[in-house]
Parts: sequence; structure tokens; C-alpha cells
Amino acid sequence: MAYQLKIKDETAGGKILNEIIISLQHELVSVSEIISSRVTSEVETYNQRLPDYFQGLVQPDNTEKTLHGYKMPKRKLIDAEQQVYIALDAFINNAYFVLIDQKQAISLDEMVLLEPETEVSFVKLTTLIGG
Repeated sequence: MAYQLKIKDETAGGKILNEIIISLQHELVSVSEIISSRVTSEVETYNQRLPDYFQGLVQPDNTEKTLHGYKMPKRKLIDAEQQVYIALDAFINNAYFVLIDQKQAISLDEMVLLEPETEVSFVKLTTLIGG
């Protein structure tokens, strides 16, 4: 049985920037599985349509960050496995936080029991210029 999980991208102030729904195979999952499933879903969506911009958690190689997402220099398939690796590494290095029911996930191995009301938010941190 697949479990549907709504994921929100939020600013540090709580403004919702994006929402996606992913499917997970089990009701007990790790933070790593949530991140991996999210990134894989984003890459699969992009690879099916090959639009000019990739909108995802982490930036693919050789792309330019814009207001509309990551500008692809040419339309090409993105490697989901590489994107997952980048996303997991970014979590470890505090490039973004994962909040599960308003509680910050501490490690990739942390386990989450999915309930119908489970809320998962990703909050990207931005680098301050001159800081």
C-alpha cells in the first residue's frame, strides 16, 4: 500500500513557496527516504517533460539559479541518483532543514511514522551576502 505525503517548501518566516505530493511504500520511513523520494519524484517529473527550468530541492550541475528555478543550459535528462546524493549531503551540511510536524529532523536515520495528518516542510537556508 502506498502512502501519500504532502511536502511543503517554506521560507524561514513560514511562507509556503511550493507543495508537492510524493508516494512512499511504508508508513514507517526514515528522513533519508523522505528526502530521496522527494528528489526522485522531482527529477522524474522534469525528465518526462524536459522544460527549460528544473524546480527542485537541489541545484543540478551546470545550471543557473533564477527566480523560476534552475535554468538548464540545454534540455537533458537529470540523473536522479546524483541529485539524491547532493540532497542528502546538503541536509548533513545544514543547507536546509526538514520539519516533521513542526519538529526539526536531526538525522537522516530518524524514523517517522506517517499519519494522514503528518506535515513535512523543507526550509532552505540562504547565504547572506557580505556575511
